[in-house]
Amino acid sequence: MSLIFVLNGPNLNLLGKRQPHIYGTETLADVERDCRALAGELGHEIRFHQSNREYEIIDWIHEARETAVGIVINPAAFTHTSVAILDALNTFEPPVIEIHISNVHKRESFRHHSYVSLRADGVIAGLGTQGYLLAIRRVAALCAAAAQA
Repeated sequence: MSLIFVLNGPNLNLLGKRQPHIYGTETLADVERDCRALAGELGHEIRFHQSNREYEIIDWIHEARETAVGIVINPAAFTHTSVAILDALNTFEPPVIEIHISNVHKRESFRHHSYVSLRADGVIAGLGTQGYLLAIRRVAALCAAAAQA
């Protein structure tokens, strides 16, 4: 089984409790459960992490360089501020899919810019937590296409 990292940035540990009118009522544990189930169906494993600390996310990206076939990342607020996460992602060759639970383009103007998008192979925004599953499907499809090439 190949490994997909699912990385989550600051405040996503409060998913389901924080601003449910924006982010919904599912918890991060619910998202992890669903990601693991889908990944297993697709023949992949998941390494699922969340941190409020930028350096931990960078360390996980570095770890993924050695072990993962793709990264699904919801960088949360680091989306708009972290050149360091962008630099780390630029060292990772397999697919990167950026996701956002809310439609960041319908929110405050500062949320319209993403450093991570400069590296991402795809961006999913505004589809709620279902975006995680779509991102995992995309990474799996890209891996399958690469294996056939």
